[in-house]
Amino acid sequence: MNLIKKIKNNELFYFYICLIAALSGLLFGLNIGVITVALPFISKDFNISNIKQEWIVSSMMLGATFGALFSGLLSSYFGRKKSLIISSLFFFIGSILASLSFNSDILIISRIILGISVGISSYTAPLYLSEISCKNNRGSMVSLYQLMITIGILLSYISDTIFSYIGSWRCMLGITSIPAILLFIGLFFLPESPRWLLSKGNLVNAKYILFFLRKNKRKVMSELYSIKKSLKIKQTGISLFISNKNFRKVVFLGILLQIMQQFTGINVIIYYAPKIFDMIGFNKSSDQMYCTICIGIINVLSTLVAIMLVDKWGRKPTLILGFFVMFVTMSSLSILLYLNIINLIVKCLYILFILIFISGFAISAGPLAWVLCSEIQPLKGRDFGITISTTTNFIANMIVGLTFLSIINIIGNIYTFFIYSILNLFFVILTIFFVPETNGVSLENIENKLFSGKKLREIGK
Repeated sequence: MNLIKKIKNNELFYFYICLIAALSGLLFGLNIGVITVALPFISKDFNISNIKQEWIVSSMMLGATFGALFSGLLSSYFGRKKSLIISSLFFFIGSILASLSFNSDILIISRIILGISVGISSYTAPLYLSEISCKNNRGSMVSLYQLMITIGILLSYISDTIFSYIGSWRCMLGITSIPAILLFIGLFFLPESPRWLLSKGNLVNAKYILFFLRKNKRKVMSELYSIKKSLKIKQTGISLFISNKNFRKVVFLGILLQIMQQFTGINVIIYYAPKIFDMIGFNKSSDQMYCTICIGIINVLSTLVAIMLVDKWGRKPTLILGFFVMFVTMSSLSILLYLNIINLIVKCLYILFILIFISGFAISAGPLAWVLCSEIQPLKGRDFGITISTTTNFIANMIVGLTFLSIINIIGNIYTFFIYSILNLFFVILTIFFVPETNGVSLENIENKLFSGKKLREIGK
């Protein structure tokens, strides 16, 4: 709090707050992307099967599932800030252990530890960002988390490519410990969430932080009133889920959003990019790595576009557009694979469709699943609702990572990509009928509409 007093005239501190909180997304991205290029070297060093490779890739999501399950209790008891600090420590421990692994089993254990950190931060960071942002730029601030994931993936691709020249997968995995320490230090200078402080009866600090962030007395008093009004109803979690059908509806919507995000096929490309590029005719390791870096660059740039548009275009139309783009590009990839023609023009088409697919995801389902899940849950059930949706994300992620290579071996690459294309078309329909437009709507108004019995698509605008 003393640091805030010292720099209360610094307008950039608001952005600093959101940036540091979102840096946990950078570590998430680093540990997603690092395994992509490292996996072939690990596989060769340890002489492991496809199934073992799938477990190395997916074990982090297993840990993330456990981390997400306990993140609600952790965040509610210790606060958003301390939860993020704990998460950064797990990142550091997991990174060091991964780099020192002497067999695949130890590597899987270290990835599970990293996953626990991912589970905690993926719940807490978007929640913190949504609670500390004002409603007019809430979507952009929460989207910072997804942006940092994409930057982390890109940085991991670049560092992996550099270390690949010496074949050191241990350096690839160990270097992620450096940003973990930087995040740990940076988190100590963050203020706590005003909503969490009010939930613990700390009105003085909550009011001070809101004044610092909003710099408008009328807005601060209005927001304090809205938060205190919603806090009068006790957090009930599971009992609310059992007793209230409106809350059940919004919890299931959070589950649906996270399943939709993961089954677009994005992590098929992120996790197994070198294998996919080898499948479509890029047989040189250097070509595969440079194409993978291109994916990372497009992912970052498209997420930047999403941040600029998320509070202008709205959540729902952007989601519909993104799912449709992913349907078209996945269908195109399956058609090219069916034609089985390999030449320069076809290779360029493959890359083009993959990059457009990445863009479609990055402007829509990537950030917006997290944004919507942080917005739609009512305050009295928010910890429970976001815990369930975040856990769903990691379970779905783990299923995709664990099955891709096996599915290709069973039904072939053509039908595998075609299945993902049909799923994206189905997601367009689900978005139209169930997803609300929450852009510019306060969290309290969303909650009031939900409990008044409005249909899910009507709880926003």
